[in-house]
Amino acid sequence: MTYDPTGHLLLTPVDQEAPARVRRLRQLGLGERPEPAFDAFADRLAEVTGAPYSMVNFIDENRQFFAGLHTPTGLHSGADLGAVASSGAVSRYMDRDHGYCPHVVVRRKALVLEDVCDYPRFAGNPVVDEIGIRSYLGAPLIDRTGTALGTICVVDTEPRPWGRAGLETIKSLAAELVEQIHRREEGRL
Repeated sequence: MTYDPTGHLLLTPVDQEAPARVRRLRQLGLGERPEPAFDAFADRLAEVTGAPYSMVNFIDENRQFFAGLHTPTGLHSGADLGAVASSGAVSRYMDRDHGYCPHVVVRRKALVLEDVCDYPRFAGNPVVDEIGIRSYLGAPLIDRTGTALGTICVVDTEPRPWGRAGLETIKSLAAELVEQIHRREEGRL
């Protein structure tokens, strides 16, 4: 974990597994382009949880990529989340130091933040001030090689009582998507 010299408690955790993850993502052909199947999965995540935003997110050393994305507009655009490329163009990419998915990947465990402002460690994240995110529910996508490829997650601009039911739902859906990724890989062989 790194610390912000301006006094914020948390930045993004150190990710020792990122190079291996990038190799595995490239082997699977994931993390470089949006995919309709992942957009459909993100739509389903939003429907099941009632969340306005949901993502299938793959993470490399420097950024996050929303291969699947659901937003309230239904346009599968990162604009609603403030995912903006350095050129100012709307993108499905977000800096690695934004959001909570990098924490889930490094921890290799699901994370429930019913109100991110209740947790000083997470309240200082740029997505709180820049986008207005107030709640998060995410789980890692750990494939058969033991690699944490990324996450699935849902977020809201209001606090949400996800509870144990939300935790079990997100973990179950993550396992389902990992199986889908495995079937996709087997189809290529």
